[in-house]
Amino acid sequence: MKFFCSILITCALASGAAHASSSQAWNEHRQLMLKSCLAASQFKDAHARGKPAEFDDQVGYSAMLIEGVYPQKYMKGRTGTELCLYDRRVQKAFVSEWTSGKS
Repeated sequence: MKFFCSILITCALASGAAHASSSQAWNEHRQLMLKSCLAASQFKDAHARGKPAEFDDQVGYSAMLIEGVYPQKYMKGRTGTELCLYDRRVQKAFVSEWTSGKS
């Protein structure tokens, strides 16, 4: 019985490792996400703010905050933040203005 339990535990641990992505794959995903989010942004001098949030595969999205300078002249060089949602399935980014709730 002890032997059987140890085999089950070993199989469970091995199967989880087989489905895990490598750190290189995650780095490539983050680079592709960053490139797509920056391209979708309307900001000048856009850059990532913080680390991305990775949602479960059932959701299929990653999220990232993008910070930059509003391009409109009437904004007089003010900075802003956008939320970028990256659809991992189709590898496309969608952005929307993000406010922190501060007045």
